[in-house]
Amino acid sequence: MRQLSLFLLFILFSSLTLLAQNDKGTLSGNFQANANIFLRDSAIGATNTPQYDHQLYGADAWLNLNYNYSGFDIGLRFDLFNNSNLLNPQGSYTAEGIGRWYIKKKIDKLSLAGGYLYDQIGSGIIFRAYEERPLLIDNALLGIRLAYDLGENWQIKAFTGRQKQQFDIYDPVIKAFSIDGFITEEESNWSLTPGFGVVNRTYDDETMQRIVSTVSTFSVTDSIAPSFNTSALTLYNTLTVGNVSWYAEAAWKTEDVFFNPFATKTNRDGSTSLGQLVNEKGSVYYSSLSIAGEGFGVTLEGKRTENFTFRTNPFVSLNRGMLNFLPPMSRFNTYRLTSRYTPAIQELGEQAVKIDLKFRPKKNIGIELTFSNITDLDNNLLYREGYSEIQIKKRKKFILTAGLQFQQYNQEIFETKPDVPIVKTFIPFIDYLYKIDRKKSVRFELQYMKTDQDFGSWIFGLAEYAIAPRWTFTISDMYNIDPKKTDKIHYPRLDLFYTIKSNRFSLSYIKQVEGVVCSGGICRLEPAFSGFRFTTSSTF
Repeated sequence: MRQLSLFLLFILFSSLTLLAQNDKGTLSGNFQANANIFLRDSAIGATNTPQYDHQLYGADAWLNLNYNYSGFDIGLRFDLFNNSNLLNPQGSYTAEGIGRWYIKKKIDKLSLAGGYLYDQIGSGIIFRAYEERPLLIDNALLGIRLAYDLGENWQIKAFTGRQKQQFDIYDPVIKAFSIDGFITEEESNWSLTPGFGVVNRTYDDETMQRIVSTVSTFSVTDSIAPSFNTSALTLYNTLTVGNVSWYAEAAWKTEDVFFNPFATKTNRDGSTSLGQLVNEKGSVYYSSLSIAGEGFGVTLEGKRTENFTFRTNPFVSLNRGMLNFLPPMSRFNTYRLTSRYTPAIQELGEQAVKIDLKFRPKKNIGIELTFSNITDLDNNLLYREGYSEIQIKKRKKFILTAGLQFQQYNQEIFETKPDVPIVKTFIPFIDYLYKIDRKKSVRFELQYMKTDQDFGSWIFGLAEYAIAPRWTFTISDMYNIDPKKTDKIHYPRLDLFYTIKSNRFSLSYIKQVEGVVCSGGICRLEPAFSGFRFTTSSTF
């Protein structure tokens, strides 16, 4: 089957190339590949996976082709995984084949699409099909989609299909409908962007039989009555008045069977067990208010989530089989130590607020202040962050960034480590970029994390030298200066980047500590890494 897929890929690629060369449309695409060489290092815990024990090598690659001709959009993507640890950091995954294909066409007011589709309703709270390569999330919908323009400012959309996971397709069927609009008046300073959506998931017989078999072991009092169908609906709107924008969304889900790791069930034999299937309704309320003025901006967000895990079936876990996406309520941090403890979204229950303030007292000075607080539904602290940053620029000379961050991070919940205390951190940092001349620049980072929990306190330093537009050289080290678990260990990293036109290559030596890796609010715990990494990306 995969040999057939490769053959079809070759035939289609050759055909599209020939058409494009004869001015029969436009062919474009991109290529991305990662290759890892694993070096066993028991001192940091880089052991006991297939890659460190005997495989020693792993790779991931994606080749994406897009063709446009006569109103048709056609896309094809080839995926390859050799001894990859992206799907499961503790395991090894090898497969290759057609990861995505689609065909789109617009006929007057009707837009048609079929194949592997990415889409979302509202902010994605009830449905979002998307790709997140750093975590190997690719939950495209294999199906069809119809969208019809009801005049200039309104559109209705409907789609149906099944969700994918790499080269596998889940059996439950998904159906959805949405309507989106835009309301305003001529020469007015206000507008409304309302919307409504509904999603339904229907279990297949095999999944329902597995659910029934599982719950048959529960006691009579703890038994549940699963249903083949679960629906979720949402109402959302953006109100804009001048420089003020207010987004609000409310979503509800009918009774749904899902796995609750904190639920205790009594079995028919009288024993009890933690972590069981439950059947509950769910809700999410989310709002964001933004005000922009001359020299300042304010954004206030709030969210309350209760039992809103929504998956293809209750037996998938981690980042697999997710039908929806919940907006993260923590700051997106980019520095090495400020991003070390990043909270994962709690689908079963969280309430959170976040406020972000930005000021520009002078043209060359920017100040940012952020505060976020996340608790469970019983007001037990999950995460709290205070962040401050000032940036000073001198045109064509330097950029100086300095700041402070403090955190409280519930490691027991986010990393499922029992009986550990809340991690409390205090992190000052500084980043200095100096432009030597029009092409050459140097950059330095220095960060310090003070904490008495987990691995203990850290210091991180980085030096970077860039020669535009081709070369970048980076050396960094993360050092456990006050360890609580291990000896004092250095975690060095060396990077070489080379860019030519639309091609970018990198070669790195990396020694990385165990920690949480997040992308777009979706997180997972990854083990330590030791070895070499080569990456390449290209667009054409």
